[in-house]
Amino acid sequence: MPDWLITGCSQLLTLCGAVPRRGKALSELGIIRDGAILVHEDRIAAVGARRRVESHPAARKAEKLDLKGKVVLPGFVDSHTHLIFPSSRAHEYEDRISGATYEQIARKGGGIRATVKDCRSASVESLKTRALANLNIFAANGTTTIESKSGYGLDWKTELKILMLLADLHQEHPLDIHRTFLGAHVVPAEFRARPEKYIDLLVNRWIPTVAITGLAEFCDVFCDRGAFTVAQSRRILLAGRAGGLVPRMHAEQLANTRASRLAIQVSAASADHLEKLNAGDIRALGLSNVVCTLLPGCCFHLGLSHYAPARKLIEAGAILGLATDFNPGTSPTLSMPMILSLACTQMRMTPAEAITAATINPAYSLRVHDRAGSIEVGKFADIAAFDVADYREIPYYFGVNLCSLTMKRGAVIHSRKP
Repeated sequence: MPDWLITGCSQLLTLCGAVPRRGKALSELGIIRDGAILVHEDRIAAVGARRRVESHPAARKAEKLDLKGKVVLPGFVDSHTHLIFPSSRAHEYEDRISGATYEQIARKGGGIRATVKDCRSASVESLKTRALANLNIFAANGTTTIESKSGYGLDWKTELKILMLLADLHQEHPLDIHRTFLGAHVVPAEFRARPEKYIDLLVNRWIPTVAITGLAEFCDVFCDRGAFTVAQSRRILLAGRAGGLVPRMHAEQLANTRASRLAIQVSAASADHLEKLNAGDIRALGLSNVVCTLLPGCCFHLGLSHYAPARKLIEAGAILGLATDFNPGTSPTLSMPMILSLACTQMRMTPAEAITAATINPAYSLRVHDRAGSIEVGKFADIAAFDVADYREIPYYFGVNLCSLTMKRGAVIHSRKP
């Protein structure tokens, strides 16, 4: 792998400095005009003004890459995805257009349980083929790191199949994939009449096995109306934390259940969705170290008018993140630029705030902010270049992929020739 001298960065968004970002710091992108980056092997060796970087002793031997005036930023860190699933749920999309709600579809056997049924019978080969194609699309949109969950198995055989496949994909594909155990997605159909038995199974057998074998880094739970209660979720997350799995949460999406307060109590890395927060929740999150990961793609796809209160969270001092929530039912998008557009237009985040929430803050939630999420000496050379004149044009051109180059650990993994 060659060393690189990357020049021609009209705006180089470094996002260097202390993490995580809150309040006014969300808008501090660390922009260098006419910037350059020197890459040695998989790491950033120098970053700064072009003339200074070009004078670095190692720059003379590096292969030159002139980006010809593109905007350059850290590769996106997508901290909430459901990568492994067998097929779309396009028929449900049509049902929702006709007026059916997400919960009505679920009660009729659709939703998560429908994907669970199909995933249990799907071959590893078919799941892998689909996942690899989607990982390539992530990369083509400027994403270099993702988190992905299990949760479409809800039996041990299929949960294991998903987690092992994610581990294989992490080794085979350039993108970094951080694994989360989401056995507590919903109560599977066979345990619907005895949910506590299922929770016993999670707490006493599956979670300890996942933890001791290193199959996952995080433990997640869908704590909401129609899924798991706060008391059940606490038990599940504490079992995970006892084994070294860092808590994450789906919280306050469908109803206010005080799930966000539980996220604070268990020191969760992230509380995700958060559309149904109240004023007290917002104040508490603002004082916490929980990353508030907002998922506007889900609201958009479901046709909802009520998005998470991003501006109130920012004013309260909360740590904001953004993610795709890529999944077959409620957010089938692989495009972080589209998520930036929705964050700006629907949640009134500024483009600078949205970029911070899609890079360094989610890296913090994944505990990789020491090596990803910003362009700084010593971090991985995870870089995305966009064919725009100004960084604000990335969300401005909604639904358009303007990412012309993606580099992961010093290797070009996506390049679109003019």
